Amino acid sequence: MGGKKKAAKEKPLDKMTAKELREVAKGIQGINGVHSMSKVELLSDIKEARGIVDDGPKKDTGVIRALKQKIGALKTARSTAIEAKDKDQMTILRRKISKLKKKTRRAA
Repeated sequence: MGGKKKAAKEKPLDKMTAKELREVAKGIQGINGVHSMSKVELLSDIKEARGIVDDGPKKDTGVIRALKQKIGALKTARSTAIEAKDKDQMTILRRKISKLKKKTRRAA
């Protein structure tokens, strides 16, 4: 009665850690040298063995890159505000940086 059942739904392969991917790969025949593989190699071999077609990256790196450039500019402005000891400006810039970081995480 007290045993836990294995989850009916498996975690998506892209979200698994390398350790979890190694465990999955051990159960698949035809994949050798699991412990010497990187996460990317493990993912591609497991997907190939399961017949999953990899569509490639889904994120738009141009948007993320532009946001990170804005963050860099705001950080330099914040450092000048720190040197000038302008607390109001520091707070404003810190909040703008925080909002942009959240946008990059959503875009990724």
